[in-house]
Amino acid sequence: MAATPYTVTKGAVLRETETKEADKILTLLTPDLGKIPVIARGVRRKSCRFAAAAQPLAYSEWTLYRKGDWYYANEGATIALFDGLRTDLTRLALGCYFAELTEAVTAEGEGAPALLSHLLNGLYALDTLRKGEALAKAAFELRLLCLAGYEPLADSCAYCGREEPERPMLDVVQGVLRCVGCGRQESGLSLPLCRDSLRALRHILYGDPRRLYSFTLGPEPLGRLGAAAEAFTAAQLERGFRSLDYYKSLLPPEIPSK
Repeated sequence: MAATPYTVTKGAVLRETETKEADKILTLLTPDLGKIPVIARGVRRKSCRFAAAAQPLAYSEWTLYRKGDWYYANEGATIALFDGLRTDLTRLALGCYFAELTEAVTAEGEGAPALLSHLLNGLYALDTLRKGEALAKAAFELRLLCLAGYEPLADSCAYCGREEPERPMLDVVQGVLRCVGCGRQESGLSLPLCRDSLRALRHILYGDPRRLYSFTLGPEPLGRLGAAAEAFTAAQLERGFRSLDYYKSLLPPEIPSK
């Protein structure tokens, strides 16, 4: 009888589903196999050697074998657990949103090294760099959408061509930048930006991905950028996210401006 062929790969746990008495079904994001379902038998038992590797957001090296449409976990060794997120419920919720959003734009069975790298960098920014949540969220959303083929056009006004649009607006439906007075008839839902939030938007879209989170914004420009990023994500993917709703439920209530 031929030996069962094993596959060794690295992957991040995007989602877990508990099943049977002690098993989990994991959704892993790997660089070579893409998004794959993995059955981890007995992983909920205290005696399981790779229980830590099967936690949500854990990044690990896995030894898998395939049977039909499913992969089965044989071994797992953790590489990064992002422990800082697990002691901060709000940041953990945001990290889970990053994972759910990444899962939504990733096709099964197709290699996804860039998407995996982006997810890990986003979790690292929250966990180790301790970047502000609003800044990290906006940068993560916009760059992820670019990697998934939804990049907005933000180099100039889509209608008059001005590089610095007058009172810039981001049309989140068409994915274009415009002046406040341009394209009103053709435009879908548009959100206002400002000089600083537009500069940050261009940094996220066109800058070095290794320096994605290396910018700062004041509260008002950051609020504009964050609102535009979230609306653009929702409009392009045409869906909501439970993890985002939960994250937002943990935030302190906004104080109305006088």
